[in-house]
Amino acid sequence: MLKKISTSDLRLGMYLHELCGSWMEHPFWRSKFTLTDPEDIKRIRESGIAEAWIDTDKGLDVLGGAKAETEESVTDLLMEAEIAQHGKPIGPVSMSEELRRAAMICSTARKAIVSMFQEVRMGNAISAEAAGELVEEISSSVLRNPGALISLARLKTADDYTYMHSVAVCALMVSLARQLGLDENEVREAGMAGLLHDLGKALMPMDVLNKPGKLTDDEFRIIKSHPVEGHRLLVEGKTYSDIVLDVCLHHHEKIDGSGYPDRLGGDSISLFAKMGAVCDVYDAITSNRPYKAGWDPAESIRKMAEWSTGHFDERVFQAFIKSIGIYPVGSLVMLSSSRLAVVLEQSEKSLLAPRVKVFFSTKSQTYIVPEVIDLSRPSATEKIISHETAAKWGIKNLDELWTT
Repeated sequence: MLKKISTSDLRLGMYLHELCGSWMEHPFWRSKFTLTDPEDIKRIRESGIAEAWIDTDKGLDVLGGAKAETEESVTDLLMEAEIAQHGKPIGPVSMSEELRRAAMICSTARKAIVSMFQEVRMGNAISAEAAGELVEEISSSVLRNPGALISLARLKTADDYTYMHSVAVCALMVSLARQLGLDENEVREAGMAGLLHDLGKALMPMDVLNKPGKLTDDEFRIIKSHPVEGHRLLVEGKTYSDIVLDVCLHHHEKIDGSGYPDRLGGDSISLFAKMGAVCDVYDAITSNRPYKAGWDPAESIRKMAEWSTGHFDERVFQAFIKSIGIYPVGSLVMLSSSRLAVVLEQSEKSLLAPRVKVFFSTKSQTYIVPEVIDLSRPSATEKIISHETAAKWGIKNLDELWTT
């Protein structure tokens, strides 16, 4: 039987079914487990969460005298909790509004992925339900505003790359799946596949995974084993779909058959694995890594277009460009007025005319009062003539310009 109790009445031996409130408020990456550690109870109470659902069929009941709501009203109460948790607008919302939510999601998601990797290293299985909650939160953010979380996740530090890469690829997969017109179940599966595609890296030696220099042939062979190791972990878990398993195993395959681990090519690679390949590469090359700085988003799209013939499926790659733009959020561009601007948001009208913030005059070599321009409006008199690199113009604060 499910009972709703005060967190002050939690005790060891109870089976925690659900913590009331958003998963982002509580200190765990999973919500269903038996309370066996006093420290867990302390962390729940310190989080500020006042109530929780316990399952008395799987664990201890409340002590005599403690008040609890029983499952007579559980359906109505859970429905209310669902509305309270997911009743926030599901989009679209402005970039500035969603950036605040996305920042909180990224912070909590990083902790969740770190915990998942730790569980794997200790030989424990990953909870599909907990991973699903994370995918749902990321997916909702992408639905409200596709550019916010995807762009913020790109700003990961080199030390956070392994963990935040999973979050970024999840968001990119969700956005791409919607662009391809897949149904909502397939969108969720794509997101789950993105979240878990690199799970095998949890078993890679840390000195190899975070090596600041070029890998030796032996080290590269070790790293190339991560799709197989991740696939094995997910198969052992027995709770993940064929889509998730396939993307985990085959996201490094290439259309020309030169990828790994199975050297698949063309139609032998599934749609979802083709999607995983594009999303994985984009986040990898735009992120700061232990051995190199990330490329500008627009430059990355240009580079990927050069590789696309042998590396990516053309239809998937074109859909990917439509989902994030030719000039993704955070790209530095030159306008026809010889002013520099940073891309703030994509336009539904044209991939070539995003919303930008103008901030620098190349003629006078000085910063100017920032001005936001929607290049897709009929009244706009400017257009983008090229993408630029921040280093070329000595721009130090580019990310601050589009995140504030």
